[in-house]
Amino acid sequence: MRLLFVTSEIFPLIKTGGLADVSGALPTALATTGVDVQILLPAYRGILAQCDAPQRLGSLQAFHDIRCDIYQTTLPGTRIPLLLIDYPALYDRYGGPYHHPQYGDWQDNPLRFGLLSKVAAMLAVPNMLQSWQPDIVHCNDWQTGLTPYYLQQMGSMAKSVFSIHNLAFQGNFHADWRHRLTLDDQDFQPAGYEFYGHLSFMKVGLYYATALSTVSPTYAKEIQTEQFGFGFQGLLQHRIDDLTGILNGIDTQVWDPATDPYLPANYDASTLQAKSAVKQALQAELGLQPLPNAPLLGVVSRLTHQKGLDILVEIAHELLASGCQLAVLGSGEPALEQQYLALMQQYPGQVAVTIGYNEPLSHRIMAGTDIFVMPSRFEPCGLNQMYGLRYGTIPVVANTGGLADSVQGGALAADGTLPDTMTGLVLAENNPSTLLVTLKQAIQIYANNGQWKQLQKQAMQQDVSWETSAKHYLDLYQDLLDI
Repeated sequence: MRLLFVTSEIFPLIKTGGLADVSGALPTALATTGVDVQILLPAYRGILAQCDAPQRLGSLQAFHDIRCDIYQTTLPGTRIPLLLIDYPALYDRYGGPYHHPQYGDWQDNPLRFGLLSKVAAMLAVPNMLQSWQPDIVHCNDWQTGLTPYYLQQMGSMAKSVFSIHNLAFQGNFHADWRHRLTLDDQDFQPAGYEFYGHLSFMKVGLYYATALSTVSPTYAKEIQTEQFGFGFQGLLQHRIDDLTGILNGIDTQVWDPATDPYLPANYDASTLQAKSAVKQALQAELGLQPLPNAPLLGVVSRLTHQKGLDILVEIAHELLASGCQLAVLGSGEPALEQQYLALMQQYPGQVAVTIGYNEPLSHRIMAGTDIFVMPSRFEPCGLNQMYGLRYGTIPVVANTGGLADSVQGGALAADGTLPDTMTGLVLAENNPSTLLVTLKQAIQIYANNGQWKQLQKQAMQQDVSWETSAKHYLDLYQDLLDI
């Protein structure tokens, strides 16, 4: 089975969120099952230099005025072929893959990701670059949404899977872009790529892909509702037979407290006492008071309304009055960033806020905190709660999407016994008062050393690897090829 995996970001080369982690881990897991996989990615600034001996395969005339070079290398740390689209005018820029340094979208994003989609389709028909052609093209989020359309337009025999990582980000642009991107005018209609008068990359993927997947079973159900469908619920209900929810896994080699090179001490479920050394070092690193028994809460997240972190700010004063500490790493909405920075100023030594992205620090927060907070208003899958399970850092999560699928809540029995299925705490409702009550419950369990150690061990026993998820994807691919 030959698979082309198309993505706009991938760990460890370029990362803004969970898509990069998935893109790095899923192809690797699939390759171990015997899938012949190649990955396609834009050559953003500095990426060619990060790769081992990239070889130029040739060039492709993607659009009438764009001829791009294609380089082949391997994904760092693997033997998986990585194809890179080298077109400096679109990709060699200072800033992120989607935003310029001032956080606004690149104005030519339709062309930047239209090119990614077009090249993916061109690699799935006979071409001069390589004899290898995919049986299946796996597309990820709106940035690759035009791929299934181009596959159809070019008469490719490859089947397509379009994975929805976050339906809220849709790639909706002015309708005039359809001409620049060589989309047929006759398809600019509701039964096509038109979405409320706009060209929607997400709509193209949802409408034209052979099969659709989401990153958790619960999210697959949620996006068929008005609350979470963002205008696509009708189309998704129509395609319900083509829609599958597969819970993400995590890279259990990268995220392993027993071997994690970013930690000052390593530990596993049988040596949990070493976790306290990591906590002590984290408190020192972040300027928090060296209080080993103070419950330390962690947040590693985009600071956005979606993530529900405004809810956490709202209860912070009452929460901190209980004596806990808070460590936050992330960036996002400027107003929310300022609220967290103000909180740090108000509670020196009790609150630490780091604005930005820092992979090593994210590992240390994951390992050094006691409780991990994720009150997301919606969460297609979420990976941090799985990192928390893996690291014995108990997740407190909203009852939505992949959070609901991966964290098992529970209540103490009348005699104080902890359910042996419990791996974290799940909010009954997602509002400030419920979050405060639930965090206080977590702190109460933390105060009972025996219960807390039991809960940590139950969390760390969970299978959060990609192996199970990869088998589900393999089944999906095989079903498509059997059609």
